[in-house]
Amino acid sequence: MKIFTSAQIHELDKYTITHEPIKSIDLMERASKAITEAIMSRWTTMTPVVVFAGPGNNGGDALAVARMLANQGYNVSVYLFNISGKLSDDCAANRQRVHDCKRIKGFMEVTTKFDPPELSADTLVVDGLFGSGINKPLAGGFAALVKYINQCPAKVVSIDMPSGLMTEDNSYNVRANIIKADLTLTLHGKKLSMFLADCQEFLGEIQVLDIRLSREYVNKTEAAYTLLEESDIRSRLLHRDDFAHKGSMGNALLIAGSYGMSGAAILASRACLRSGVGKVTVHTPRKNYGIMQVSVPEAVLHMDHEETYFSESVDSDDFDALGIGPGLGQQENTAIAFITQLKRAQCPVVVDADGLNILANHRAWITQLPKGIILTPHPKEFDRLSSSPSNGSYERLHRAQEMAQSLHAYIILKGHYSALCMPNGHVVFNPTGNSGMATAGSGDVLTGIITALLARGYRRADACVVGMYMHGLAGDLAAKDLGKESLVAGDIVRYLPKAFLSLAD
Repeated sequence: MKIFTSAQIHELDKYTITHEPIKSIDLMERASKAITEAIMSRWTTMTPVVVFAGPGNNGGDALAVARMLANQGYNVSVYLFNISGKLSDDCAANRQRVHDCKRIKGFMEVTTKFDPPELSADTLVVDGLFGSGINKPLAGGFAALVKYINQCPAKVVSIDMPSGLMTEDNSYNVRANIIKADLTLTLHGKKLSMFLADCQEFLGEIQVLDIRLSREYVNKTEAAYTLLEESDIRSRLLHRDDFAHKGSMGNALLIAGSYGMSGAAILASRACLRSGVGKVTVHTPRKNYGIMQVSVPEAVLHMDHEETYFSESVDSDDFDALGIGPGLGQQENTAIAFITQLKRAQCPVVVDADGLNILANHRAWITQLPKGIILTPHPKEFDRLSSSPSNGSYERLHRAQEMAQSLHAYIILKGHYSALCMPNGHVVFNPTGNSGMATAGSGDVLTGIITALLARGYRRADACVVGMYMHGLAGDLAAKDLGKESLVAGDIVRYLPKAFLSLAD
């Protein structure tokens, strides 16, 4: 599913109006009807409604919703903010329609001073001040109104976007001047900022409303950001041939687990095996031999000369994929062995955890990474990798995009909506996963899954896409049975078979 920018959304509206064809006021009416129906499905006519409308088309939507709710028997009060004395054409048309509607309890057009109404806990506020077109922080009277609404106990429904929240970059926004919605009724599709962690407190529950915008425009227009759908994964899955044998199903190498961190190697290797690879070899320090042999008997063990840490690179010519980093440690000898290993690798490589931390501590090595490398940092690991803290989720995502392009790498920025940044600049968001997966070892499992898929013969982009989707799906299935509070990384591995089965033909 394509995620359009605010400029593209504006063009989509225009294209729909021209090519459907439909008048802009009628398209507004269509959108307002969808919004009204969504509100009516959640709140009865016993709920008093206060509508705050701005001077643009978002305000026009809000005025139309007010009229429709009033005609359905709701007790509706309307405040239209026309501070500059200039309304959009469709907003002005809906102002007249509100004037003509006899069922609206009260209508006030605010031009100067404003005495806000009491907003009690049983009141529903419809926020139609500003939608997706805003490009600077709210200030003055509008900022004061937002703060007033946010401190009231009333429920808030925002039309398209919470007023004050921008559709993309909120790095330098004034957070106190953004509506905190309980429900956001967004039109056509989610906007980029809805996928970013530091915007979630403003959005509440998100419901996407289909207002039948031009499918032709959507199909022909390229988008820099997309959201994965189940069909995207089904089309990428490789199917196991009936005459397959372990030699044809891929040979994966995992370099993981310093002494005391063997759990990371166990989780990664178990996940790798559960993701369909024919053979897994684990290179790990000698003191991990006993626990690895017992915990993962299916894995082939290759022991380092050192007792407690990774100290020497491995000949990887016979392997189809390499995963390196989980529980590896950051000793200087390990760091040298790590970069030597990357230089020697002729197969696709996944780097996670301590592998990323080693790169962050030896920044000159980053330029020596092989093209097509896959990096899987969480936000703090990425900030260390990029040498400075990011000013919010959007800036971090933008830096990850730039790094993926400059290194010709695939970077999975992990989070609730993990974002795969590809060498061509495109970003793919993953919809699966839940907060129960915020637990130690979850990233080791992801490393094992992607390494297995690479060894199986998936292209790098497909291995990343399928890997992060299946990782999240297994976590969702585990959370459904076990709950989020008790979820551990091993549960994700145990539910991988169910995840793959759920997408099997």
